[in-house]
Amino acid sequence: MNQTIASDHLHEQAVGQPQDESMIGAQSQLDSIQAKASLQAVLERTNLQRALKQVRRNKGAPGIDGMTVDALPQYLKQHWPDIREQLETGCYRPQPVRRVDIPKPDGSSRGLGIPTVLDRFIQQAIAQVLSLQWESQFHRDSFGFRPNCSAHQAVRKLQSDIRQGYRWVVDLDLQAFFDRVNHDRLMAKLKSQVHDLSLLRLINRYLKTGVQMGETLQPCRMGVPQGGPLSPLLANIVLNELDWELDRRGHRFARYADDCNIVVKSQRAGERVMASVTRWLSDRLKLTVNPLKSAVDRPYNRKFLGFTVSRNGSKLKVADQAMDKLKNRIRELTRRTRGRRLEQIIAELRKALLGWKAYFGIAEVMSPLRDIDKWIRRKLRCYIWKQWGKSGYRQLRKRGVTVREAWNTSKSAHGPWRLSKTPALSLALSAKVFAQMGLPALAERQV
Repeated sequence: MNQTIASDHLHEQAVGQPQDESMIGAQSQLDSIQAKASLQAVLERTNLQRALKQVRRNKGAPGIDGMTVDALPQYLKQHWPDIREQLETGCYRPQPVRRVDIPKPDGSSRGLGIPTVLDRFIQQAIAQVLSLQWESQFHRDSFGFRPNCSAHQAVRKLQSDIRQGYRWVVDLDLQAFFDRVNHDRLMAKLKSQVHDLSLLRLINRYLKTGVQMGETLQPCRMGVPQGGPLSPLLANIVLNELDWELDRRGHRFARYADDCNIVVKSQRAGERVMASVTRWLSDRLKLTVNPLKSAVDRPYNRKFLGFTVSRNGSKLKVADQAMDKLKNRIRELTRRTRGRRLEQIIAELRKALLGWKAYFGIAEVMSPLRDIDKWIRRKLRCYIWKQWGKSGYRQLRKRGVTVREAWNTSKSAHGPWRLSKTPALSLALSAKVFAQMGLPALAERQV
């Protein structure tokens, strides 16, 4: 496929096709080639078509060269023959990743490495081939970045184990996992399954690619930079060894990427497991368990993928940290000094809340969600009351508030937050009114 990847036909196919359909169609054609992972399989036409579609679907920021995802098809149309030749002859050199720091809720930051879109495209093609080879070897209780697996399944698995009497959790936090993966161990693991030296050399170059921070280029001697399509798969290959070790020991667990929770029946058992698994990770995988963030505790005191459980372990609940993060976002959107029209604020809230609900909608403890729905409506009443200004009395009367209530509210010396809970504003701007404006309710179950 010398120039096919760059053809107009491929460009047209790269837009608007569901991934699952393309994967089903492609897999039957590729299985015979990709049963043995090789550079030939990576550069196979259908595999490259899928990779281009996926990279464009994922979007993402440019790397150090500034090229956007939308510019990639045209760039490949002009340069793919040369790039392919470099890949086949072993001359291709990935460009350094652009480092950005993402703030975390605890005040620290997480480093994210952003490869160029061309390298994301090549990494995606490699990941698709390796995934077909490794998928059958992964443990059933590993749920991160795998076909037909999700964070919800991981949470449900843990909930099921807790309901069966495993009422203590060993919450493992791997310290800077993605930054500390041992390259030699990872490459040895890959060599046990991948026998194409050209492909192994290319993967090794992606591991060793430097990190660009401002004007400084830092070498990469360990770790797999987060941000590229290949990193999650390589992380699963590293931690697959942990999964099967836990299975060999008879433990019940759920893992999603580097988040791993093991459930046991007593605190004493949990402490033994924590000590032995910590030693094993250090000795075998050269990884460190963070003692400040790891713990043996009751499940309702810990969070896993944004969720926790009720005190009896039977119901899923949104973790407090996730609720706080949502409230901070709502504060930003409803800040009274923004000067936006109410319709625009509602539209922004709708987008944020529906996205949040798509993930956290499986929660079964509804009281915190009802509380936050009420809090959001109060924030909006504050915003609207501020906008009404001197016309507050007239606006309340238009909305069916009695003369007395409208007069007392409009002449009150209290601030907007206090007034937002008064009967007058609750009647004038009820939950039904906000629903008609398009504001979704987090506690409302979807039919």
